Amino acid sequence: MMKTSDYNKLIPTKVKTTPQLVEEANQALFRVTMNLPQAAKHCGMTEKEMKMTFWEFLKYHPTDYETSDN
Repeated sequence: MMKTSDYNKLIPTKVKTTPQLVEEANQALFRVTMNLPQAAKHCGMTEKEMKMTFWEFLKYHPTDYETSDN
């Protein structure tokens, strides 16, 4: 039989979405340090919400790198 304390470890804690967490997730997606499911979980969103938020991020933030023609 499972103890109550063990059962509570199985339930994921809810994350409150804040602008700071969304910015962190967007930057992590842009720098490829997180994948989409991780970023969505990080800021308490669904994957679809995170995808739409990231598209908005890309629309309003210009690239900050240069590509070479090599």
